[in-house]
Amino acid sequence: MKHIAKQVEPSAFADWKARVNQDWQPTYDDLRGAPKIAVKAALMEEQGYICCYCERRLTDEDSHIEHFKPQSDHSVDPLDYSNLLCSCQDQIKKGEPRHCGNLKDHWFDPVLLISPLDGDCENRFSFTGDGRIVPATVSDPAAVETIKRLGLDIPKLNALRAQAIEPFLDESLTVEELRGFVSGYLVKDASGRFGEFWTTIRHVFGGYVAA
Repeated sequence: MKHIAKQVEPSAFADWKARVNQDWQPTYDDLRGAPKIAVKAALMEEQGYICCYCERRLTDEDSHIEHFKPQSDHSVDPLDYSNLLCSCQDQIKKGEPRHCGNLKDHWFDPVLLISPLDGDCENRFSFTGDGRIVPATVSDPAAVETIKRLGLDIPKLNALRAQAIEPFLDESLTVEELRGFVSGYLVKDASGRFGEFWTTIRHVFGGYVAA
């Protein structure tokens, strides 16, 4: 889980909400067309085009707008941009395991759910060389519950993280080449994209950059 620094909501979204009047109150169900496209695009951009939870690559076709605090909580403003994220998985394909926002669904616990908006979230998890995710501290119940509720340790994601790790294990790479490889991976590319499973690579290979 990579920390997300929220940005200002897109103007198309703000302008749409500002159209409120005596006869019309904007709701999330009303959000469609250009304002919704602008919201999703802004969320993807501020996240570097990786899922807010598992860090898979986000695409328009395989992602959805995620309410961190669920809309089912009547104290939550469904149109509060500071509560909106972009999670992978839109329509679940037959046989595909649910994870991230789709698995989390309406569950929320402010104590047990670690937020990607928390500046310390990256330090709450640890990763093994074979792609598994575990709590950074064994006695961290929130990390344990977050992994479970988001399905971050399902075989599919473990395998994808292992695939992301594999190129860095090339024995032909010199230390300097590996250092450059890691450094380049941990910055956004020319299109504003972070590499998939950013925190996994930083955790497993970040020492080469620090060295």
